[in-house]
Amino acid sequence: MFWIGGVHWGIRDTSDTNDDTGLYSQLAGVPKALLPGTGGKKILDFWWETVNMRQLFTEVYLVTNADKYKHFERWATANDFPVENVINDGSTTLEDRLGAVADLELAIRSRRLADDVMVIAGDMLCADQNFDVAQVIRFFRSEPGELIIYYELEESEKSSSRGIVEVCRDTHRINRFFEKPHEGQTTSRLASVVFYCIQRDTLSSLSDFLLLQTRAKDRSFGRFWEWLINEKQLDVFGMKLPTGFQLIGQVGLSDYTRWLTHYSTKQQGAPAKPITCRSFARVGLMGNPSDGFNGKTIAMSICNFWAEVTLVESQTLVLVPHPLNDPTEFGSLQDLFCISRKEGYLGGLRLLQATCKKFYQFCSNQGIALTKQNFSLKYDTNIPRQVGLAGSSAIVSATLKCLMKFYNITDNDLPKSIRANFILNVETEELFITAGLQDRVVQVYEGLVYMDFGKKLMEEQGYGNYVSMDMSGLPPFWLAYLSDPSDSGRIHSNIRQRWLSGEPLVVEAMKTFAELTDQARAALQDRDWRCLAELMDQNFDLRRSVYTDACLGPGNLRMVELARQFGSAVKLPGSGGAVVGLCLDGTRLVEMRAAFQEAGCVFCVIAPYDPSADLGSVGRDHI
Repeated sequence: MFWIGGVHWGIRDTSDTNDDTGLYSQLAGVPKALLPGTGGKKILDFWWETVNMRQLFTEVYLVTNADKYKHFERWATANDFPVENVINDGSTTLEDRLGAVADLELAIRSRRLADDVMVIAGDMLCADQNFDVAQVIRFFRSEPGELIIYYELEESEKSSSRGIVEVCRDTHRINRFFEKPHEGQTTSRLASVVFYCIQRDTLSSLSDFLLLQTRAKDRSFGRFWEWLINEKQLDVFGMKLPTGFQLIGQVGLSDYTRWLTHYSTKQQGAPAKPITCRSFARVGLMGNPSDGFNGKTIAMSICNFWAEVTLVESQTLVLVPHPLNDPTEFGSLQDLFCISRKEGYLGGLRLLQATCKKFYQFCSNQGIALTKQNFSLKYDTNIPRQVGLAGSSAIVSATLKCLMKFYNITDNDLPKSIRANFILNVETEELFITAGLQDRVVQVYEGLVYMDFGKKLMEEQGYGNYVSMDMSGLPPFWLAYLSDPSDSGRIHSNIRQRWLSGEPLVVEAMKTFAELTDQARAALQDRDWRCLAELMDQNFDLRRSVYTDACLGPGNLRMVELARQFGSAVKLPGSGGAVVGLCLDGTRLVEMRAAFQEAGCVFCVIAPYDPSADLGSVGRDHI
């Protein structure tokens, strides 16, 4: 593969800087690619360092004009760049320029290049200079066509000044290309930059295009891609870089200094600030465990318990063990025995590692080139372990939030509906944890969420129908859990096998769970708390009839029986080890709390987490 950079014009006018000191006067006539970039390096120094660091290219070429050729000849000798690979196109003014596509064709023809080529504008500022060119090449090799790099425009950038692409999310194929579109022509905010990979078999199309375009201004790369994609309908794919670009091109010096200051400020501020994200525990209020069986559920985030992950940029990638949850030292053999019996053998470190691995895999498959930045990850959680409150998925969810923020991955790159699937896949595919979608959905959407996992929905779009519900005026739900729980995962038993085999009892039960959920949704909307309480009891009774007492376990049954002694509705909020209830009698609620505590259980009144409320440091500042 060959690398070809285009470098042409320079700063021709310094009068628009409003600088009486003459600070920028020495830049008059300097080629844009040789202007100082972020970090003090020349813009071209960055690109040369990027492509020269690893032996990814057979040869590297620069194409410039006769007016600036001497500048680049001097630069080449000072930077161990082959002078013979600086190509002079013979033009001296804008009026007699050849055009960008003609310059590329000149390099290919004059050097007899017969391999794939990467083309980059040498006078292009990049907001983040750590992205991996090798990752771009790997993605290009994996797709059967050309490759265009694009990024998401910032709010201040206008699509009318860029080449805009419309990209298929599933195939990464660019369906349409618009060169500086007028208003209303496209809603896309994905901007192409002069950063392309072209297959050897497509190089002949350059000559075909030039025969159609005789004027230099029409021989731009934007017009070339419009012709190749929209008219010729060749397969061209897109890869997103989660960073900003600015082609210096023909802008004035004031625009250059503005962009340089903007990008430098972003770079200086990013590494110093840690990223902290929080995900909350959840309670299943209705329909669970039908989320794994094409059913419907309603679940709610709660402020009582959460997992928090902190990411800090670092020289190497470090996963920091938690002093309590990832123990490596014990007071004695008996201490090891007690901790292992109560909490198991697996802490949260594996969750961080699996999330990072899956995140890199997802971005590679989706055509998102991540920057070459390392980080340290640490986590903390107060979610009780093994009581079915979604503690594992909370750590994964919080880790994913940190990674998305660190690498500037947006909701468009990883929508909420797909994010829930991602979290589930981390647990089921990487760590073989028995799990359903409910927990991951409510931890992504947050608040009170109605979820429909119908078979048709899941098969057609890969995710369910998720609806956030009004949380105002909710009744006082309560939560109790065992202080010494068994492994909550065992409660799933053989239900899946029975459901897959079509056992009528199980199949009908899952349908009934879905019907109860729809009734509960109506009760929540109507503020009919007595109806909701009755439905919660029915949910548990149905679950008990399908799973049997032996599977539910004596601890869970004792908590349910205790709650019903005080007239409270009660059910399991997750896989087991805890119960969630609704008691509409305040006096009985106080009495019940004391009874649970006397029985050795932990009891609390639930504090719902409402993402729409202003919760200060506990809320959006951590998301």
